[in-house]
Amino acid sequence: MTSPRSARQELDHSTGANTAKAVRTDVAPRRVAGPHRWWDWVLVADPGLGQLQAGWRTLVAMVTSLAVGYGMAQALAVPTMIGMMVAGMMGLMSAFAVAGNDWIQLARPILWMPFPYTAVLWLAATLHDDRALEIGLDAAALALTFLLARFGPLALLTGMMLFNGLMVGIIAGIPLAMVGKAFAVALVSAATVLVTRLLLCHPMPREDLLRTQRAFVVEARRLADITVDALDPDADLNRVERRMNRSLRRLNIVTVTIDARLAQPETATDPAVAELLHRHLFDAELALRGIAQAVQALAAQSPPEQLRRTLVVGLLLARDTPPAQASGLRPAVEMIREQADTILRDSRADPQAAESAALARRVAELLDSLADSLVSWLTLGEQTPSSPTAVPFQPAVALENNRIPGSAEPMRRALTARTQSGWQRAIPFLRAPVHAAVAAAIVCPIADAIDPRRFYWGLVGVMITLFGTNTTHERLRKFGHRMIGTAAGAVIGVLLLHVTGQHVYWTLTVIVLGLSFGAWGMQRAYALWVFGLVVALVQLYGLTTPDGTMNHLLGERLLENGVGILIATACAALIFPLSTRAVVREAEHGYVQAIQKLLTQVSARWEEPESPVRLRGAARAVDVALFQVAEASRPVVRMPLGVRGRGPHHRMALLNTAAAHARALAAAADVDIDLAPDLSERARFITRTFTDSLRALDHHLANGTAQGVWRRVSPLVWELQAELRHAVPGPRVRRLQTALHELDALDEALAAFAEQCGLPLAADAGWERGQPGAMKWQTHAAATGRGRPRSSQPAAAPAAHAATPTITHGAARTDPAAAVPVTGSVRCAAHPGGCRAQITVINARGQRVAHTYTDTGRYRLSLPPGHHTVVVSAPEHSPLAEPVTVRAPQPHIRLDIRL
Repeated sequence: MTSPRSARQELDHSTGANTAKAVRTDVAPRRVAGPHRWWDWVLVADPGLGQLQAGWRTLVAMVTSLAVGYGMAQALAVPTMIGMMVAGMMGLMSAFAVAGNDWIQLARPILWMPFPYTAVLWLAATLHDDRALEIGLDAAALALTFLLARFGPLALLTGMMLFNGLMVGIIAGIPLAMVGKAFAVALVSAATVLVTRLLLCHPMPREDLLRTQRAFVVEARRLADITVDALDPDADLNRVERRMNRSLRRLNIVTVTIDARLAQPETATDPAVAELLHRHLFDAELALRGIAQAVQALAAQSPPEQLRRTLVVGLLLARDTPPAQASGLRPAVEMIREQADTILRDSRADPQAAESAALARRVAELLDSLADSLVSWLTLGEQTPSSPTAVPFQPAVALENNRIPGSAEPMRRALTARTQSGWQRAIPFLRAPVHAAVAAAIVCPIADAIDPRRFYWGLVGVMITLFGTNTTHERLRKFGHRMIGTAAGAVIGVLLLHVTGQHVYWTLTVIVLGLSFGAWGMQRAYALWVFGLVVALVQLYGLTTPDGTMNHLLGERLLENGVGILIATACAALIFPLSTRAVVREAEHGYVQAIQKLLTQVSARWEEPESPVRLRGAARAVDVALFQVAEASRPVVRMPLGVRGRGPHHRMALLNTAAAHARALAAAADVDIDLAPDLSERARFITRTFTDSLRALDHHLANGTAQGVWRRVSPLVWELQAELRHAVPGPRVRRLQTALHELDALDEALAAFAEQCGLPLAADAGWERGQPGAMKWQTHAAATGRGRPRSSQPAAAPAAHAATPTITHGAARTDPAAAVPVTGSVRCAAHPGGCRAQITVINARGQRVAHTYTDTGRYRLSLPPGHHTVVVSAPEHSPLAEPVTVRAPQPHIRLDIRL
């Protein structure tokens, strides 16, 4: 909200649409609202281009560092391999471990890296003859790295450079007299990498935010296109539903990422404007979800063909309307609404047709709400809150390495909850270092026995296992990714080695490209990073290893990495153990707490309209908590439902359903309620009862013991809804009815979840005889048959409806020989010679029968006989729908379109 009362604007009861229409859209950022581009799919796959930026940073840093290392080696008379190895480590670590939004945040860590790095190079050169001590120092440096990770990014970087310096010192065997020159190489390389990163990879948080917003627009268009497919009478509904669910998940990830980026420095300077952006995007996502759900319900029915056709055309117009002209959605809205109202006004309409028309009208209202949200979002450049009590933006999530955090936060909370007394308070600090130290002590002798020259591979396996993983399932998944990536990288790397012929420049090119590919793919799948790394390392091994022993060398690498990973996993599971189930329970505990905070804010919003609550922010926190539950609950290998069991699947389905209702509740409940005192007391009692049940479930999840019961509020909600039907109608009452409906659905989903968790359900709603009106409410509930759990079975269809015959059209297509050519041109005032546009043709059944693009403003189609609608979509123009009737005897049809 923009201000507690005066700045709130009345919203439509069913859509949440803002009745105040924004008029200016010319201030929309072109990066967000520009025309469709062929590379838009990249933005959806990588919101904000974080993964591509990681690959580009690695490419720039590695090329720079290797070039500087080669030049410095020639200038200082240092062996070329040593110079490039020392410099290359500066480039690699700066790309992977250093990030920031300004030059100071980049300069401090990058220029600091050479100092700890060369310090341990000197130590490795001093102890080069004492192998046992070298191995012991490697293990100690690894444990120290995990200890320093608790003290911030710079401390973690210091630990990593200490470990890497020891490894390079042992591998390269740098003599003591050369350490000073190595320091010069490292320092010059780090400084040059800093300059090139500032020139070619300068952080642009505002641009990253705009790209993420563009990803939202692109995914919204994709979702609209899927809804068009869903309305095809011959569509595979199961396949379309899967596509729609995937699109909705991506849309949610993008909006959560936008919320996280809004909190970053130099992204949104005005917290109140950031709150407005968060609010409008939340409402836009909610509208898109509602459209998808309504279309799914329609697709499962048999709507009238004229209604289906109108919906398809309207959704195509919505898909192709430029965001900068979001108000252009109104014609599509009116077209759908008019067709639906025609059916609803017909007293002879079939009940099923009337139900379909009501759903279609719901789609129109949601499209109207979507238009309002997009227009408000894109005109934020001129919108500033005028109230001194405006609510500033507060983030619900902070990105970690450009990703939404998964199981890390639940793991930290679970570990802290178990170590709150005595010496156990040191366990959160010592747990990972002890795991690393013990695992290294076990792995090093085994790896040394396999290959004394490359025992460090086992240590690398320990390090990558314990970094970035929080549960045994995650470590085992990483083991699988490591093995698959290593095997695939070895095969491709050897093939590339034979192709390049070990030519130094081609070898360096493959090394750089392999590391860049791995950096790009690291956030998508760990196996991609391992693949790129091994491809690069094979080229490096090829410079010093005979061809006949390459396969043996790669086999040893695979074996030692696997040993290191499995031993580290075993140590983590046995020393200060924290089971995956405990992390999952803590994630569920955090989810229930997020729901509880949302209900608390709903109660505060209704009791004190002037209170500065952020209902949409609280709902976004529920989304983040749901993401954490999903990440912590992921199995090692995804199996079919019948194999892995239904329990975990049902729990996640219930939490997903509850999160959807929590979002809708947050939008609908943000309304000032002016009810009679007794009705206000009932509303407050409902929220208090719901909150008490959530506390009982929270205690059960946190402690494993039931203390209290779950009391359903559904009967109380039904009673209040019945009373509100007699109240004076108005937008606030309708909004409250919608909020109560979502509250009822949220209670049903969470009650089922509580039952699966083992929390007992109360037989009554907890009314006390001494409370005013309690007996009257209970008596009325018994008389009306309310107060009982609703059946999960759908109600039986009326007899008249059951007897209505269903007309099956079949999937037969018109004979192509009977098709009639349709040609024409697409022009506008700005392009009299012809516009670049895409043309989609919808037949009378609502199916897409043709699709083409204009060539220099002209197009050609072949259409079967019948009534069709031609939808023309051109960049920077609102889409246009033109009817056309094709008759079999016609030899040719000419249709010129003016935009």
